[in-house]
Amino acid sequence: MYSLSICADTLFCELPFEQRVKQIADAGYPVEFWTWQGRDIDTLARDPNIKIISFLGSNEGSLVHPSGLKVFLESAMQTIPIAQQLQCQQLVLLTGPLNTKGETDHPIAIHPATRWITAYKGLCQMAEIAEKYDLIYNLETLNTKIDHIGYPLTLVEDAVHLIEQVDSPRIKILLDIYHVQIQEGNVLDLIHKYANHIGHVHVADVPGRHEPGTGEINYPQVSAALRDIGYEGTVGLECYPQRDSHEAMVQFKEIFS
Repeated sequence: MYSLSICADTLFCELPFEQRVKQIADAGYPVEFWTWQGRDIDTLARDPNIKIISFLGSNEGSLVHPSGLKVFLESAMQTIPIAQQLQCQQLVLLTGPLNTKGETDHPIAIHPATRWITAYKGLCQMAEIAEKYDLIYNLETLNTKIDHIGYPLTLVEDAVHLIEQVDSPRIKILLDIYHVQIQEGNVLDLIHKYANHIGHVHVADVPGRHEPGTGEINYPQVSAALRDIGYEGTVGLECYPQRDSHEAMVQFKEIFS
């Protein structure tokens, strides 16, 4: 059976970051966040009540342009001591950083073959890093129709083809149901088709990226599909609550328990 977590970058946004984390931990959930830069990692690591389940494994350079690959890998190495300090084994991979509007902010090779070859080489090296430091990296697809203009990895099938070629149990996909619904739909089919490759799941409803149950996605069926495939990873709530953050957590738990 899967477990549940909450993203501190989308809930309780009216509070300072460290207080958001405490609110989530006090409610009994492991915590996700996006980037560790600018956060008080020492304070998070000292609190035995706080469990960090996932955050970005590299936030510089590019996985899809030869000129940015070295920096991407260097950023990954700089993140490892943070993951160790927080005792966090699961890390997220994007193809590179996004700006404050969510738009792509990293170089992308013009030729598709160059993008894929670079990503393959980079993920092979990330697999070696993951093996050495006992980590799991989850590669995420994002939608470009609403939120992340210019992002080069939008289809789950493409991400799976990449990690199949890398052929490492430590490189998986992050299946973000919100992004998948917007970009390609067919969520339940994708869950069943790529069950063996899913390392982490994010949820929010469409439209609005609010909590499950506020939009068009049938989240009880999503929950059932994850149970059907025997998914044992984490389902993370990464939404902007339509009303109250506490209510959003309750609604999330009701659907996914």
